[in-house]
Amino acid sequence: MESSLTFKARRSEPVLVAPAKPTPHEFKPLSEIDDQESLRFYRSGIHFYRSNPSKVGEDPVQVIKAALAKGLVGYYPIAGRIREWPGRKLVVECTGDGVVFVEADADVSLDDFGGAISPPIPCYEELLCEPETTSAAVVDRPLLYIQVTRLRCGGFTFGLQICHSIADAAGVVQLLKAIAELARGVDAPSVPAPVWARELLCARSPPRVTHQHPEYEEVAGRGKDVIRAGDALVRRGFFFGPKEMSVLRQRAAIRSRVSRFELIAAFVWRCRTAALGYDPSDEVRIQFVVNARGKRRPPLPSGFYGNAFAFAVASTTAGELCGRPYNYALAQVMKAKAKVTDEFLQSVADLMVVRGRPRFTTAQTYLVSDLANAGFEEVDFGWGRGVYAGPATANLATFHIKYSNNERGMEGILVPMCLPAPAMERFRFEMESLTITKDPILDHSSFPINYLQSRM
Repeated sequence: MESSLTFKARRSEPVLVAPAKPTPHEFKPLSEIDDQESLRFYRSGIHFYRSNPSKVGEDPVQVIKAALAKGLVGYYPIAGRIREWPGRKLVVECTGDGVVFVEADADVSLDDFGGAISPPIPCYEELLCEPETTSAAVVDRPLLYIQVTRLRCGGFTFGLQICHSIADAAGVVQLLKAIAELARGVDAPSVPAPVWARELLCARSPPRVTHQHPEYEEVAGRGKDVIRAGDALVRRGFFFGPKEMSVLRQRAAIRSRVSRFELIAAFVWRCRTAALGYDPSDEVRIQFVVNARGKRRPPLPSGFYGNAFAFAVASTTAGELCGRPYNYALAQVMKAKAKVTDEFLQSVADLMVVRGRPRFTTAQTYLVSDLANAGFEEVDFGWGRGVYAGPATANLATFHIKYSNNERGMEGILVPMCLPAPAMERFRFEMESLTITKDPILDHSSFPINYLQSRM
């Protein structure tokens, strides 16, 4: 549930932190996966850290600021600026200008955020150094914004906004771990040589689109969206622990290997579709990120920190998705994931050139990313692992994150959800009935609102 906690951070004036040593001035083109239209924005994250008795007298602001300057020597393109060449091709000019850094203080303690911190983080805007404009433009602007906020309890937060065109989740974690290792006093990060190598994910000459890519095609029919501008949106997190996962595996009845992400994503897609009350004939989709690391032949080199993923899409009608057993939804997700091969990713790169870098489609689509194994929680600046590390909030797109449920004393996966209030109540009913033996969507006698059935 959303918290009532409110506070204001006292921020210093932003400063630019440049690499600690001279770095090359050169132009580095981004790949076609990097510079697609849908990634031209800043993604945010917040890390919470408790006070550490062994660090008394040390200021996390100054420690992290110094480590950042050292880290940017190896990751010097991030200290540059993106330029746009003909054909809307993005390239990084390695200027060494630096990244934005803000120190701040907040009269609030870690315990004020609750026993288990989860999105949406209360007043998260106060813990982030927002990019200087609200537009999605990334050209001619700093690529990374960092704010370190001291808390009343002696803990602190580390907030970042980073241009998605420069790195994906795995790349961001690699960068943050390097800075954190330097903050702990190591001589060199465990990944000593970050690798650019964006040419490995560029389009062929001539480009050849060899796969269908529904992720960049409009939804069939009206392409409507049942969530409208002006809707009052509610945010809640839903926990999947051992009990919930056991029920999902029992319902799956699929002998082939199935991942935790696939089990949860299929279930949430189905419940969300029912809660939003689509017409039975409406096309509905789930779209999710598939990491291409390990799929390329030859493999991407160790130390690569660019965007290396493709979007998988499963599509069906609302009537089929909600009127058939859970196995049906799960099978659609598994088949969509299996389609993302090395050649599929290359076809995406070629499509960007052929189609002029189209945006991916969002209408009637459940967008979700798996961050549970990204490693954000492992980033340790010397004060210990974070109490929470991940996105600040969830909007219409969501994610899976590792989560410790203090009330139930167990580890699991949290899925933050953002829906209009009436839909959230229907969605909550489905989530809370997960551990019963009947399928709540099919057992309409146990579904008091019965919204989907009334439309069929």
